[in-house]
Amino acid sequence: MNPIFRILVILLSILLARLMSAADYAAPTEGDYTIRDFKFASGETMPELRLHYRTLGKPEKDEQGKTTNAVLIMHGTTGSGAQFIRPEFAGELFGKDQPLDATKYFIVLPDGIGHGKSSRPSDGMHAKFPHYGYLDMVDAQYRLLTEGLGIDHARLVMGTSMGGMHTWLWGELHPDFMDALMPLASLPTQISGRNRAWRRIVIDAIRHDPAWNDGEYKTQPPSLRTAAEMLWFMSSNPVLRQKEAPTLAKTDEVLDKFTEQIVKTDDANDVLYALEASHDYDPGPNLERIQSPLLAINSADDLINPPELGILEREVKRVPHGRAIVVPFSDKTRGHGSHTIAALWKDELVKLLKETEK
Repeated sequence: MNPIFRILVILLSILLARLMSAADYAAPTEGDYTIRDFKFASGETMPELRLHYRTLGKPEKDEQGKTTNAVLIMHGTTGSGAQFIRPEFAGELFGKDQPLDATKYFIVLPDGIGHGKSSRPSDGMHAKFPHYGYLDMVDAQYRLLTEGLGIDHARLVMGTSMGGMHTWLWGELHPDFMDALMPLASLPTQISGRNRAWRRIVIDAIRHDPAWNDGEYKTQPPSLRTAAEMLWFMSSNPVLRQKEAPTLAKTDEVLDKFTEQIVKTDDANDVLYALEASHDYDPGPNLERIQSPLLAINSADDLINPPELGILEREVKRVPHGRAIVVPFSDKTRGHGSHTIAALWKDELVKLLKETEK
């Protein structure tokens, strides 16, 4: 064999091996589950509420017919289950012999109400879409698992950002449903302070935008740009933002690029509804109801849930089997977005799974 060709073959083999190790899991299966006559907490109803989902692996049941290996993972505001099919998340967790090995676990990645490919305002109802809240989203997820997928028990319920908040609610509303809980990048308290303020800024920008036209716009209103700019501002840490945008001109360039992408792919009504949905989130009064072992993980450079508030450390003490970890700031953390960098916290996930083995 030609030496140069041999070298090329070796290099190609190494590259293929790396690619396979980075995605050593089967592609997810996608599906839709329709809930008939879904009633929202607001009193509004939808004749058909569509919930889109992705699954990896196959469900297993014990001798009593109880599901033993289901893992529910919930996404953040304006996101979808698709956001987890990335090297920094799925590539660290779902592969062979990784913490959530898809050959052993049945992983469910739903799109929440108003998000992804699930029913949402931009489907056609616009501002006439029912005003959903986090309680509605958790109710729909529960029905997807139990009625749609036949899952009567979860090995683990976890989520990031909004999905982390949903995890706290799952623990309170369905305390016997899961073996373990792991909320990431969230606080077990009502939305308030700066977290409420940045959401309110975006909500007001859209609702008070004449071009929004009560939700009946033909092109995306300028206020969607305000929403995108605020998301850029809050979603990372100042050190990283300064590194990627070290001058006035570069900052404008980076911000414009980020904003244009959001405007192309998102919808103002969807964003408005997604941010307003947090109005009913308040797990604080019922934290003692959570019976499953719970591990909450935040990062020190999270602008949305800053550790300086002391809320997580104080409130998690009320959870009978709860504890919390704050990942220290480093060149590997990404502010609020650290929740999707599984390498930062997957060792803690492994410990939680071992502690809750039955």
